[in-house]
Amino acid sequence: MTQEKAAETIKAWTMDWNRFAHEGLAVRLDKEQQEILSSVQHNQMTSVASGTARGKDFVTAVASICFLYLTPKWNEAGELIGNTKVALTAPTDRQIKNIMMPEIARIFNRARKNGLGLPGRLTTHDIRTDNEEWFLTGFKADEYNHEAWSGFHAVNTMFAVTEASGISDDTFSAIEGNLQGNSRLLLVFNPNTSFGYAAKSQKSHRFNKFRLSSLTAPNVIEKENVIAGQVDYNWVVDKVQTWCTPITADEVKAEFDDFEFEGQWYRPEDLFRIKVLGQFPKIADDALIPMQWIEAANERWKKGRADQKERYLLGVDVAGMGRDNSVFCSRQGNYVIKFDTRNSGGRADHMKVAGEAKAILDANTNSYALIDTIGEGAGVYSRLEELGYGQRALSCKYSEAARDIYGGDLSDITEQYRFANMRAYLFWAVRDWLDPANKTGAMLPPSDKLLQQATEIKWKFRSDGKIIIEPKEDIIKRLGYSTDEFDALANTFYPNIQHEMNWAAIRNAFR
Repeated sequence: MTQEKAAETIKAWTMDWNRFAHEGLAVRLDKEQQEILSSVQHNQMTSVASGTARGKDFVTAVASICFLYLTPKWNEAGELIGNTKVALTAPTDRQIKNIMMPEIARIFNRARKNGLGLPGRLTTHDIRTDNEEWFLTGFKADEYNHEAWSGFHAVNTMFAVTEASGISDDTFSAIEGNLQGNSRLLLVFNPNTSFGYAAKSQKSHRFNKFRLSSLTAPNVIEKENVIAGQVDYNWVVDKVQTWCTPITADEVKAEFDDFEFEGQWYRPEDLFRIKVLGQFPKIADDALIPMQWIEAANERWKKGRADQKERYLLGVDVAGMGRDNSVFCSRQGNYVIKFDTRNSGGRADHMKVAGEAKAILDANTNSYALIDTIGEGAGVYSRLEELGYGQRALSCKYSEAARDIYGGDLSDITEQYRFANMRAYLFWAVRDWLDPANKTGAMLPPSDKLLQQATEIKWKFRSDGKIIIEPKEDIIKRLGYSTDEFDALANTFYPNIQHEMNWAAIRNAFR
C-alpha cells in the first residue's frame, strides 16, 4: 500500500470507527454493538445496560482501541501534538485482568494477524507506546483514592467503566473532573440495582443510552451461533422456562416487562429482567410512574399528532427561589405537543413569563393556561388577569384540597383512591393517564429530564388512607434539580377547569 493510499485509509477509518473495526481490527459487531461504537465516536457520554453475555465488554474493548488509535494527532515532523490516554476501570482487579484486558489483547493480536501493525506493547494491564503520553491502561476503581485519576489530563481522554453499577458515585465524580477537551465516558453494566450513578445514567439527558437484551442477540434470533462468545438460543430458552411465568395476552403489563417469545407471553422474574432483558429490577411499589410507561408514551408520540378539536391546555411552572427554568407544557387531548423551557437565571421574571403565556394563548383558539399560584406563579397569574385573560388563565393551587366543584373528594380513575391535596391528585392523574391499562393513548415527546423526574417521584398512603406525594425537597435532593417539566405537565390535568372558567366569566362581568 502506498503512503498516499494509507493516509486515505486512515482518514476513512477516523471518520467511521465501525469501518476501522471491520477492516482494520477484523472484528464482527452486531447492529446494536455498531450503534454503541458510533455513539462513543460522536458523543461524550454513553451508557449501556446489558443482559448476560451480550457482548458489552467486547464492544467496550473495541471502542477503547478505536479511541486509542484514531484520536492522536501528529505534526508534519512526526511529533505527537494531540496525545491520547485511555483508562479501563472496574470494581475489582480481577475484572480488569481476567475480563477487560483479555478482550483488548484478542482484538490487538487479531489486528496484527490481519496485517495491521498497531503501535505499542501489550502487557497484562496496558498498551504502552514509545510515547509516555499515549497509552491505554487498566486498573481497579478505588473509591478512596481519587488522586489516581489526576494523571489523565490529555487532549483526548477516554474512561471505559465495566460493571459500572458496582462503582461508587464519589469515584464517578472524580472521573467527571477529567472530562475536558475531546473526552469520552463509556459505562457498561448489568442493571443489578436501580440506584447509583450507573442507574441514573440510563435516565439522564447527558448520556446517549442503550439497552442490550439477550432476546435480540443474533445467536438467539438465528437460533444458531453466528457470533462466537455471545449468548446462545438454548440458554435463553432455558431461562424463559426457569425464570418466567406464562401469561395470557390480556394479562400483559408494560411495567412488569412482560414479553412475547415464540408466540407465548411471559412475565419475567427479576433475575430474567436483569440477566436477559438488561432491565432494572421491578419498580419499587412506591414509585409513582414506571419508566416503561413513559417509553411507551414516547413511541406513541412519534407516530401520533394533536387533535385540533381538543382544548389546548398550557401548563405553566414558573421559575424562582433559585430555580433556573420556567417551563411551558402544551397539551391537546392525549397528545403533549411540546415542552418549552425558558432559562431565567434563578430569578422570577413575571412580566416575561406572562407575556410568553399570552402569546401562546393568542396563537391557539380554545386555549387555557393553568398556573400553580403557590409561590412565583401567583405574579404571572395576576399579570394575565390584568391583561384581560382572567377567563383563560386559571389558578391551580397545589396546596388546596383535592375536591370537585361540589365539594366532594376527587378520586382516581377507578374511584378507589382519595388524595391529601391537589398536588397529589394532579400527580396521580398523570399516572392514570400514562398507565397502559387505562388505554388513554397518552403521547409524550421524548424528554430525558421528564423521564428522570417522573420515575423518581414517590408516593404513599397517609394515616387517613389518602394518597400523598413525597415533599418536593426530597425529590430535588435525589435528582439535584427541580421537577419543573413534570409539574408543568401535571398542571394540565387541573380538574376544575370548566368550573373555574365559568366563575372567571362571572367575576369579569361584574368588574
